[in-house]
Amino acid sequence: MAITTLSGLGEAKRLVVKVGSALLIEQGKPRANWLATLAQELAALRKRGTEVIVVSSGAIALGAAKLGLPKGGRGSLADAQAAASVGQVELARLWSDAFETHGLVAAQMLVTIDDLEDRRRYLNASATLERLLVAGAIPVVNENDSVATEEIRFGDNDRLAARVAQAAQAQGVLLLSDVDGLYDRDPAQNGAALIETVEGVTPEIIAMATGGSTSGLGSGGMLAKLQAARIAERAGIALAIINGIHEAPISRALDAGRGTLFLPQGDESARKAWLSGRLAPSGVLTVDAGCTEALADGASLLAAGLTEIEGDFRRGDLVAIHGAKGERLGQGLVEYTSEECRAILGLREDMQAEKLGYAPRAAVVHRDHMVRA
Repeated sequence: MAITTLSGLGEAKRLVVKVGSALLIEQGKPRANWLATLAQELAALRKRGTEVIVVSSGAIALGAAKLGLPKGGRGSLADAQAAASVGQVELARLWSDAFETHGLVAAQMLVTIDDLEDRRRYLNASATLERLLVAGAIPVVNENDSVATEEIRFGDNDRLAARVAQAAQAQGVLLLSDVDGLYDRDPAQNGAALIETVEGVTPEIIAMATGGSTSGLGSGGMLAKLQAARIAERAGIALAIINGIHEAPISRALDAGRGTLFLPQGDESARKAWLSGRLAPSGVLTVDAGCTEALADGASLLAAGLTEIEGDFRRGDLVAIHGAKGERLGQGLVEYTSEECRAILGLREDMQAEKLGYAPRAAVVHRDHMVRA
């Protein structure tokens, strides 16, 4: 079923709903009444046949309050990890109790960025989500902040929600925010207008985003939500930003059509969708103008077009591909190590064997293992 309207998300076969810290927690305590109405809405969706996955923040905020840590548990990495360890127990209990009222079973699922960046672990996560949904449970997913570091984390649950939607083969994502959706400028400015539908996250759309969260509790802002929309749309998944502050926020937004809906822009293969959604490249390959044109026409990346190599990577790692002016052209799985790439930089195929000590491969990044930006 193609989702073309905001209300259509309520009819999705499988829906991911992201809940941020600022909505769930207030002054270190859960917003109990708000959570109760949200759980009721999700239970109603489940009863109508929509399988629901929740991506929930809040562990650090809950744990920091319980431990009495300053700055909401974000004063240091050690504080955040300790707060998350305590808060994950509290968060799981909150959702379990909220769903139990409606005869539903909640399942906790903690992931790190590596669980969704590594193909084999991604497929394992996908299988777990599928089994839980078939069994009738509601998975409650969160980043495992008790072990994640700044270098190996999503940093926000917006992009995590989009990646979970990919893994679960969901049709839609709902990001509950503290604003009604995407505005054409800062919503605090006079004349700011809500954008109801977006057909493709373009540079012009990105320019409308502001980088910070208004609450100080969350780690995502509008830019993170647009990055999430980009991940979702390329996988053929509709994503919406709605205002989650009010009680029964989903019904309120969907009934009134109040929010921003990002329409699916493609239906890439499962592997390409996973590849386009990956967030942590190990290096950067810069190419010349001729190679840039060839890539735009669907060609593979050849060594002759390489002008610069950044990073230390192995064969099979994810690398970003940049043009001569630094523009991001795409990303893909590299066929050589960084050392080998430097050895054959700018060389035609007939010159590569001497440098490599073996017959060269067909490409540095094959088009079948590449997605464009």
